[in-house]
Amino acid sequence: MGQLTTIEKLEILADAAKYDASCASSGTAKKNSIGGKGIGSTEGMGICHAYAPDGRCISLLKVLLTNHCIFDCHYCINRKSSDVRRARFTPQEVVDLTLSFYRRNYIEGLFLSSGIIKSSNHTMEQMVETARILREEHDFRGYIHLKTIPEADPELVYQAGLYADRVSINVELPTDAGLTRLAPDKNARQIEGAMGEVKSSIIENKDARKRFKHAPRFAPAGQSTQMIVGADTASDADIVGKASRLYDGFGLRRVYYSAFSPIPDASAVLPLKRPPLIREHRLYQSDWLMRFYGYSSREVMQATGTDGMLPLDIDPKLAWALNFRENFPLDVNRAPREMLLRVPGLGVRAVNRIIAARRHHLLRLDDVAKLTVSIAKVRPFLVAADWRPTMLTDRSDLRSLLAPRQEQLELFAA
Repeated sequence: MGQLTTIEKLEILADAAKYDASCASSGTAKKNSIGGKGIGSTEGMGICHAYAPDGRCISLLKVLLTNHCIFDCHYCINRKSSDVRRARFTPQEVVDLTLSFYRRNYIEGLFLSSGIIKSSNHTMEQMVETARILREEHDFRGYIHLKTIPEADPELVYQAGLYADRVSINVELPTDAGLTRLAPDKNARQIEGAMGEVKSSIIENKDARKRFKHAPRFAPAGQSTQMIVGADTASDADIVGKASRLYDGFGLRRVYYSAFSPIPDASAVLPLKRPPLIREHRLYQSDWLMRFYGYSSREVMQATGTDGMLPLDIDPKLAWALNFRENFPLDVNRAPREMLLRVPGLGVRAVNRIIAARRHHLLRLDDVAKLTVSIAKVRPFLVAADWRPTMLTDRSDLRSLLAPRQEQLELFAA
């Protein structure tokens, strides 16, 4: 086979990178090249799209340095035993692509991951060199996310954090048993040890920047991780518990969930079908409950069924409320904020508006309706100045009344 062109390499390595879900750029420090200094920006409106908490769309070049790999993880399309086309970029080629795409306004940053070639240290050195060239030789001020390698020397991971806005280390699977079975080359303790090193470096850097004005930044957007959903027998309760421990233990900015996707020439130990995508969505909703709504992991687990799985037909917040109806209805004019956040249909913004509005007058149901998207979901769980749900909260068919209707879409509908 002849030598691949840059475009052919990009086609292979951008496609190979699509399985990594942890591609968000929220939380980074704002940098720009206004005034003719440097190249790039983490701001502005910009082939991978990620969304910041304020709704900005961030376009990133999402690519692998190489899809060659010495590991043989069963779930990975780039595993050693997989029969796929292989390609490899040099650090300079990734730099040239990043700058070329940026100047064309295609992207605002780089998400770089890689298979393991030769050794973990060699691969990590190549990734760090890519970021170094961008930052030091081209003064690139756009966003950089490096997917670091837990088996690499901690000093290399530290160097990655000095150049990247965010670093991430994938835990891959929610249970140690699943990791041992499906990724025999990886070690859960080694992964968590590397995450602990990154956490310590972030804390130390924040302390140094308080004391020394020109101390270098270390991963200002923090670290994240990803778990594959549905490749092993782990339940949603297992996944939620693992995510909670990761947030508490390593101060992660995000845990990403990626539904397992069947791959060509798959190992016999893998499931034949991918899990329903709605399962991935329910896990993200449960993650939101823990991060922004004050739910503990134990409370989210109480929304699961006897099999440890979150219901697919309703969201976990509604499932929890239906399981604990004795906590409802709540008086919208008196209930504390932390309890209002548990009312199905009320988001953080709506609750904040309710708290602000009720300082001035008693709220009626119509007032609440103006502050939320779905008053129908809210009604059974709230008391307002002119509304009481009476027996509605305790109806045996309340779940079916509130569950979204399943509609068959018509292909040729007008």
